[in-house]
Amino acid sequence: MRNGLRPAKPIRSVALLGAHCDDIAIGAGGLLLSMAGALTEVHALVLTGGGTAREAEEHAALDAFCARPVKPAVLDLPDGRLPAHWAAVKEAVEELRAHCEPDLVLAPHPADAHQDHRLLAELVPTVFREHLVLGYEIPKWDADTGSPPVLVPLSGELVQRKTALLGEHYPSQRARSWFDPRTFEGLARIRGVQCHAEYAEAFHTTKLTMTFEGADSCTSW
Repeated sequence: MRNGLRPAKPIRSVALLGAHCDDIAIGAGGLLLSMAGALTEVHALVLTGGGTAREAEEHAALDAFCARPVKPAVLDLPDGRLPAHWAAVKEAVEELRAHCEPDLVLAPHPADAHQDHRLLAELVPTVFREHLVLGYEIPKWDADTGSPPVLVPLSGELVQRKTALLGEHYPSQRARSWFDPRTFEGLARIRGVQCHAEYAEAFHTTKLTMTFEGADSCTSW
């Protein structure tokens, strides 16, 4: 990482949380592709889409992005109405937490304008209380694109791989006006400009612990 900042320990295990099938891949697909070779454990929870064609899409997509079988838990809570099912969402997140001890948690961010994303983002830190949680961003109709402080540089090849996998594994979304390689590549290019890279993905975080080991180095998790 830039400026001498490096992880205090390798990221080997991740927990992935999404309100909808495709949220995780859209928000953090590039990061997952860049980490895939180093991951030994991937745990995933998606709150909606269970029992539909979207569940099969999500299984295939996460396997591809993580380069390993993931077997996400895809629930059948109602799309667009998750705040009315607060207890079920909380229970699902706690169930995931009971079966993993991740080095990194990827989830939506609390300022997301979509009510389903926002609820999940608010609950994740109440369950994963001592973990590094990065909140991914999802481009959409809502004008909620903010200024995420965490930027992960990506190569053009990796971004093209991400957009290709999105198109391949989520055919149910192709008719949506925003589900387009230009959308994903455009946002990634803007984030890349913001960190002097070709492309990047951006993330929000509410807490980052840093340990200084000496005058010339520091570590972060």
